[in-house]
Amino acid sequence: MSRYNLLFILILIVSLFLSSVQSIENRIVYKVNNEIITSIDITDEFKYLQIINPKIINLDKDKIYEISKNSIIREKIKKIEILKIFKDLSISKEYIDKVLRNTYLKIGISSQEDFTEYLNIKGLNFDQFKQKLVIEAKWNEIIFNKFRSKVKIDKDTIEKNFLLSAKREIKSFNLSEIIFEVNKNENLDKKYKLIKKEIANNGYENAALIYSVSDTSNMGGMIGWIDENSLNKKIKKNLDKLKIGDITEPITIPGGFLILKINDEKKIKKELNVQKEVQKIMNTKLNQQLNQYSNIYFNKIKKDIKIEKI
Repeated sequence: MSRYNLLFILILIVSLFLSSVQSIENRIVYKVNNEIITSIDITDEFKYLQIINPKIINLDKDKIYEISKNSIIREKIKKIEILKIFKDLSISKEYIDKVLRNTYLKIGISSQEDFTEYLNIKGLNFDQFKQKLVIEAKWNEIIFNKFRSKVKIDKDTIEKNFLLSAKREIKSFNLSEIIFEVNKNENLDKKYKLIKKEIANNGYENAALIYSVSDTSNMGGMIGWIDENSLNKKIKKNLDKLKIGDITEPITIPGGFLILKINDEKKIKKELNVQKEVQKIMNTKLNQQLNQYSNIYFNKIKKDIKIEKI
């Protein structure tokens, strides 16, 4: 049986499961300023989340509903902010096609035509899915424009450190993240224990869906492969103590705390192209800092948003 046929069977199972997650009756359940969220919107959000993180189906229906609700509220807040700054949600076709291609290749689908069919079977149309990617792209554009001048990257120091540690074989980590906050009425140790318990019971990906405030939460916290040269000393020191499958203790970062998981690691041979490698490290550090600013900025604008349960 082909992988695509297996995906089809999985979709049918999920479709049956959806009927127990949420009533088919469509009603308004939340208002985010003037943006409405219906019961069908929350069900559709679960379908979307299940595409990019299939393990969500292992959670009970109450957790699935809560995660889906929070995810669509987060998207509405971003959309409200985007439309304050831009006239519309337009974005270059070339860019969005690239993002779409990366998305469907990750789940084992080789063409946009097959992906469109996959979405239809799943109960989502192509334009719905595309709109979500556009909102995320426009949000990232806002963050880049607002905070790029605040990003601090010392190219000379990076180049110097790279030359000192340059070697033809380096370690690369495949990482996932959970970025969480500790509110005034919470305790860091207790919050960390709650997250560890969720990881033990339902897996790291679902714990990220529940607890992470990072934009990677919808993907189960997946970051991907990062070379050791791109990691700061504090994080590198934490990771060097761990084995594949282990998680770090909470690491303090701007706006919260970080838990990393090593999904895999490998040794890779590198060509000693200093300019290329230094630029790669700079890009990684740029993305890391912008992601932190994204979380801080989101929490700031959320305070001025009225979220009303109907």
